Amino acid sequence: MTRVVGPELSAQLVERFSQRDLPRRLGIAIPFVTVDAEMRPHPMLLSYLEVRAYDTRTVGLVIGARSRSGRNLVERQTATLIAVEPDTTVYVKLRTVDGPLPIEGADEMGLGYFLLEVEEVLEDSAADWEAGMRITHALRYEPPPTLEEPWARATLAALAAPRARA
Repeated sequence: MTRVVGPELSAQLVERFSQRDLPRRLGIAIPFVTVDAEMRPHPMLLSYLEVRAYDTRTVGLVIGARSRSGRNLVERQTATLIAVEPDTTVYVKLRTVDGPLPIEGADEMGLGYFLLEVEEVLEDSAADWEAGMRITHALRYEPPPTLEEPWARATLAALAAPRARA
């Protein structure tokens, strides 16, 4: 059963997406959905390396600047970040504030930085009639990246602080 939590991330979600516990979260995939030109959902998978919450209303994202998801963020300015793990299932509805902004040292990789605003947070849990069904494992990928790879260093540097065009 899904319930509306409100227009901001809880303290626990800020911590989850803060990158303070990044090594432990590497290898977990996070679905991210934009809206395409035909108004259909367009999914992609992120890692905790590519997204960072700065506070309850502000999220940074690094993805391919010219990817379909990147273009969708520019053109329709909406997305949903989905965390489906044993301890939480949440849908974070976001709106683009700015982006894609260039990322120093990542020109040849085509990465761009997006600044996003949290508009609504929904939390999902099993209904009484679902007899205690629950998520048992996070969506995972292998091998997780090291934080020493050039794209990972550029991504972490880009997400170090929120930024937008002046």
